[in-house]
Amino acid sequence: MLKPLGDRVVVKFNEEQEKTVGGFVLAGAQKESTRKAKVVAISDTGIRTITGELVPPSVKIGQEVLVESGHDLEVTFNDEKVSIIRESDIIAIITE
Repeated sequence: MLKPLGDRVVVKFNEEQEKTVGGFVLAGAQKESTRKAKVVAISDTGIRTITGELVPPSVKIGQEVLVESGHDLEVTFNDEKVSIIRESDIIAIITE
C-alpha cells in the first residue's frame, strides 16, 4: 500500500455514475463540487507548524470524508485506483 508523507492522505473515491432509466451511463455528467471518499492511508507524522511542532493527522484509516473536487492526484497502484490529497482538502468527516 502507499504510505503518504507530510499532510497527505490516500483516499478511494466512491464512484457514482449517473444513469438514465434505460441504464445508459451519461457521459460528461456535471461533477459536484464535493465528493465522498474513504481514507485508505495516512501519514505517520503529519505536518510541522512554523515553530516546528508536529500536528498529527486528524483523520483515521477507514473513515468516510467529504473532499473538494479537483484537488486530488489520481494514481493506480496494484490495479487499484486511489487518489492522494492534502488533509486540508478534506472538508468534513462523515459520521453516522
